[in-house]
Amino acid sequence: MKKSLIFIAALAAFSGSAYAAVNINTATQEELQTLKGITAAKAKAIIDYRSKAGSFKSPDDLEKVEGVNARFVDMQQLRKDITLTGPTIVRKENQPAGK
Repeated sequence: MKKSLIFIAALAAFSGSAYAAVNINTATQEELQTLKGITAAKAKAIIDYRSKAGSFKSPDDLEKVEGVNARFVDMQQLRKDITLTGPTIVRKENQPAGK
């Protein structure tokens, strides 16, 4: 019984974190813009920073990008919605509007 509960808890934890996670190391500008508080300019700045400095090693490294800090972005929420590995999974309601 205890093993079953641990398995269910682990499954729930992984499925919740994978539901909507934007991989900041591989995401396109459009994918980055699905994150709350990330505008087109900030998404481009993230990609430019990533191109120059290499992959982000920690979610906190995102604050090294100009304009991406607690003054302009809810960093606590942003950390919940990003990942450093795996595929980018965008919530349908967060997809950028079409042209």
